[in-house]
Amino acid sequence: MIKVGCCGWGFYKRGLKAYAKEFGLVEVQQTFYKLPLPQTAERWRKEVPEEFEFTCKAFQAITHPPTSPTWRRSGIEVTEETKNKYGLLRPTRENFEAWERTKEICETLKATVCVIQCPPTFGFTPENVKNLRKFFSEIDRGKLFLAWEPRGDWKDHPEEIKKLCRELELTHVVDPMRREPLSDHPLCYLRLHGLNPREYDYDYRYTEAELKELARKLRKLEKDHEMVYCMFNNYAMYENAKQLTRLLGSS
Repeated sequence: MIKVGCCGWGFYKRGLKAYAKEFGLVEVQQTFYKLPLPQTAERWRKEVPEEFEFTCKAFQAITHPPTSPTWRRSGIEVTEETKNKYGLLRPTRENFEAWERTKEICETLKATVCVIQCPPTFGFTPENVKNLRKFFSEIDRGKLFLAWEPRGDWKDHPEEIKKLCRELELTHVVDPMRREPLSDHPLCYLRLHGLNPREYDYDYRYTEAELKELARKLRKLEKDHEMVYCMFNNYAMYENAKQLTRLLGSS
């Protein structure tokens, strides 16, 4: 089964309710920048139909160090003592607490997937591999599927990605227009950022031809995975998601 959604509903002036009238799936972005209050998550859940599906992006405190430019929005006051205890999947009390708070919001939303997006600074090193193994081995996932999006030089180490995903029961997140997912997890999770020369330049609108090629790729992936999530994260995401849905429906 293929599911199509967008990363956020922020461009809808009437908010989540309006978005949910056109789509059945959304990836929550707010959870990355600063975790919402549980009451806010409860309100979001009540605003949409029971069958509407949320996925969430994990809190940046787990993945990004306090030097990251987005940290100013986190709501966490970092001290000299704690500055090296947040982010980069370090198996620290601070990161485990940030995960528990993320998980609480996911459960309130009845989310199915939590996306763990690592920054390029979380490169392929023995220390990072060790921390990743320990972090994912020790956290309580509940009923959540974990979707890991490595960036930076990880793309040069496909066999290691494949091995870690299998060992830790992770699904490998990629942009399918740039590379193939490497995990054999039953769930396939894809995020589309556009096709500009710079990989994470979101100012992009996919052409009809590109969307037809994407639909072909999704049909192929559907043969190997029970569920394929296709999430648009480009500026024209709402328009492109609707176009893709029509293409999939007519094929």
